[in-house]
Amino acid sequence: MSTNHHHEPNIFQLEPAEVTQDVINKTRVRGSKYWGIIALLGGLLVLGIVGLIMRLDSETTKLGYYAATFSFLFTTTQTAPLVSVAFRLAKNHWRRPIARASELFAIVGLFNLLIFIPLMIALPSTEGRWTIWIQAASWSPHVFDTMMLISLVLCGLGLLWAGAIPDFASLRDRNGSKIHSMLAMGWQGTVRQWKVQRGFLGFLGAFYFMGIIWTHYVISSDFSMSLVPGWVDSIYPTFHALSGLQAALATMLVTAYILRRFGGYKEYIPMETFWGMSKIFVATSLLWFYFWWSAFITYWYGRMEGEQAVLQLINFGPYLYAWVIAFLFCFVFAVFLLIWNPIRKSPGALASIAVMVLIGCFFDRIRLFVSSWSVSDLRDKHHLYVKDLPDTVLPETPDIMIMVGFIAGAVLVYMLASRIVPVMSIWEMRELRLYQRAGTLVRKKVMILGKPE
Repeated sequence: MSTNHHHEPNIFQLEPAEVTQDVINKTRVRGSKYWGIIALLGGLLVLGIVGLIMRLDSETTKLGYYAATFSFLFTTTQTAPLVSVAFRLAKNHWRRPIARASELFAIVGLFNLLIFIPLMIALPSTEGRWTIWIQAASWSPHVFDTMMLISLVLCGLGLLWAGAIPDFASLRDRNGSKIHSMLAMGWQGTVRQWKVQRGFLGFLGAFYFMGIIWTHYVISSDFSMSLVPGWVDSIYPTFHALSGLQAALATMLVTAYILRRFGGYKEYIPMETFWGMSKIFVATSLLWFYFWWSAFITYWYGRMEGEQAVLQLINFGPYLYAWVIAFLFCFVFAVFLLIWNPIRKSPGALASIAVMVLIGCFFDRIRLFVSSWSVSDLRDKHHLYVKDLPDTVLPETPDIMIMVGFIAGAVLVYMLASRIVPVMSIWEMRELRLYQRAGTLVRKKVMILGKPE
């Protein structure tokens, strides 16, 4: 039995057959506004590609904003499927309306992989640097980081496909395209097929969770920390991954709000979904500060010249503005606003806070990656001195084109993918309809939920 003291429970009213037809119609039908947005995003992506071409002809130290943009997209989009994975393992029901929207971000991983290739090629050699690869060959990060990202992308696509097979069959049976028939793989909905599908979801979900944490580790280490002489911090990769969890929740709050407000899925996405995510959102905002402080305090009390130089570079020196914005948006304002129940009860307010956190995350990646690439060509690979710190690297026209263009490109890929894969999981919403009913407890309306396992 489920009850909530802060808002009335929302009972999903559509019958299973109505869910199937409604979601299929929303997937197939796209108006002029949709294609107008697609055209705009496509134009911005072209500008981003032009900006990248312009920037690749310059010095390595000029690629900081490109690295920050890649890290931001990886942090937000490829960590987003964890929202579905984690909450499915917890076997809660309120995550069902956002499960497919979360898993659909795995397709953006293909886009991230493409923009990773130029960055990987431009990565300075590890010769003479302190890296996580110890005495390995200078090509180690190039090969192993690429392998990790490719494996993560394939695992994410497998997770999406396994979760969407029943929906592909529904589309196939209603005059779907050949691609839906192929992706359905002869699905007939037998008991054995459902058991295999559940097994695949659990197996791939576990591997995706492990893979995303490890990929956060190697990307933050090889494309940021190892470029700064004297920066050796075992907590920083954990902070990078944890901030990814916060950004993933922010991404899903914004996505859920857009689907509810503009996508026609208001009756599918109840207040319980936002309420559930908001609680975890508060926790990750607090953990953001905890891990940042754990890394910061060690260097602060160390007082060694190299450690002070590192703090000046990534916190208090040329990128002080980025650190202040990240600290305020990702921790101070986020926690202060999210502790109030009226705010956590409002989808619009939660989406606004999520946008604020995403902005803070982007500036956090600027302070970490732009600062790192700005000192990547120093002759002394083991020690950093305050006198060696460069001035603030402000974005130039190619950098602005890259940031706007590639973020737009990620949104473009997601929207195009929603034409093939339903953004709402048909079979999970049908299942939810069978598990819930309305009831009364001491004159209060409550929702009674069944537990399949």
